Amino acid sequence: MQYDNLSSFTNSRQAVPQKGPVALVLVEDDVEVATTLRHNQQAGFQHIIACMPPQFELPRDLIEVVTRIDYDMNAPDAMQQAVNQVIAAVPAGTWMYYCYNAEFLFHPFCETRTVGEMLAFHAEERRDSMLTYVVDLYSDDLGAHPNAVALDNAHLDRSGYYALARKGDNGHPKTRQLDFFGGLRWRYEEHVPAARRKIDRISLFRTKPGLKIDADHTFNDEEYNTYSCEWHHNLTSAICSFRTAKALKLNPGSTYDIETFKWHNSARFEWHSRQLLDLGLMEPGQWF
Repeated sequence: MQYDNLSSFTNSRQAVPQKGPVALVLVEDDVEVATTLRHNQQAGFQHIIACMPPQFELPRDLIEVVTRIDYDMNAPDAMQQAVNQVIAAVPAGTWMYYCYNAEFLFHPFCETRTVGEMLAFHAEERRDSMLTYVVDLYSDDLGAHPNAVALDNAHLDRSGYYALARKGDNGHPKTRQLDFFGGLRWRYEEHVPAARRKIDRISLFRTKPGLKIDADHTFNDEEYNTYSCEWHHNLTSAICSFRTAKALKLNPGSTYDIETFKWHNSARFEWHSRQLLDLGLMEPGQWF
């Protein structure tokens, strides 16, 4: 189904998913849109919603399974409005995931366990949210791939990641919250606004009344922003994303300063959760 805007979707009882997990894909451009949607389908999401410009086309097989909403991602606060409206529309307790196009979710052992199975385990540990690290992907040949996107030749940074304590309004560190940095946003930080240098997102979460996301990808419920519970480590996941590489190469202020993203700590991305686990870019928790 296709809807003219978010309101027509959220006001349709027939359209709004009544059971999760639900994937919300925010489409900013026409790069790897179908690939992103198919990846979420294969991950095991029960419903996939795509907020995307009306002029973009989808393959026939995806038209039949994806709920499409005409949406302008260039509008102010586009991400927050889309995510918050869907949160308010679906039943409380629904597991949701949001990402942009050319971003691919990986969770521990995702080759043999669906996202639903992973979230069911996470919920039994009394967790309503999951920390995801945004791991930058990029082509090693910008001459062949000017937008830095190449699925068959994707690379990532195997080191250079770090975390700092997240400070509250009183200047003291928040409990079980950290700001994570690394990847292209760290290596090319002079081209990235300070507010956008973090690589942590709470991309997987369970809806509840009054829950809202902010522009910095944190929620108005502080417990949702924590990386684990109080008594032991929890699962984390990774979003492998071409988004930063695309932006750095499309932005006139940075594109001419970057001849290649490769450096001595680049490694070919294997499209497998084992590589991300070995690099410490996600964790299986203590029992999963």
